[in-house]
Amino acid sequence: MTIVSFSGIDGAGKSTQISELESWLRLSGRRTALVTFWDDVVVLCRLREFMSHRAFKGDQGIGSPDKPLQRRDKNVTSWPVTASRFFFYFADVVSLALKVRRQRTTGEDVLIFDRYIYDELANIPLNTGFARAFVRFTLKLAPKPDVAYVIDADPVAAIARKPEYPLEFLHRNREAYLNLAKLAGSITVIAPGIVDAMQARIRKQLQRAFPVQGTLPSYVDAPSDAQTSSC
Repeated sequence: MTIVSFSGIDGAGKSTQISELESWLRLSGRRTALVTFWDDVVVLCRLREFMSHRAFKGDQGIGSPDKPLQRRDKNVTSWPVTASRFFFYFADVVSLALKVRRQRTTGEDVLIFDRYIYDELANIPLNTGFARAFVRFTLKLAPKPDVAYVIDADPVAAIARKPEYPLEFLHRNREAYLNLAKLAGSITVIAPGIVDAMQARIRKQLQRAFPVQGTLPSYVDAPSDAQTSSC
């Protein structure tokens, strides 16, 4: 079973790319399964969401251009919150390992994760030795995807698409993802571009993960990155 993960800031266009990839894989007869990290892996997710809402009084739900939100959860970085994240994220990486082990017995060819442990580690400020050591330890403990993507995006375009967090936080969060990709050394960053160009880069990278080249539908070479997009 090939494991693929998608990560990135809110509004980067992960859902669009995941949906397109699933359709493309099914054209080749591949059996796919989608795991949503928050719903299917995170430990006590509903309790954590409830406690976060009660403590920080942020909005709940999913933001949209006609219904912007002001969420207060992962953008809160006080030391008690950061300390609690070490405990919960350790529990989540253990849950992730168990989830992957169970999924390996189901017979799917490709397991796609909508977010991964990387999306939690991007919330940890790396300004202390303990935090850096924890991130490195968690990266070693977590099942390593065959292909891990960070869907990069311009924070201004992302917040226009999915207004949930302050722009300043999205800039910091984007940098955290890029730094984490360098630290992990096994994460492919998909640069912003038009949707078709990003899809082509995702397909090209995924083909390298399969043992027999040419077993997937061919991809179209990506257009120049000079083209712009709102995704």
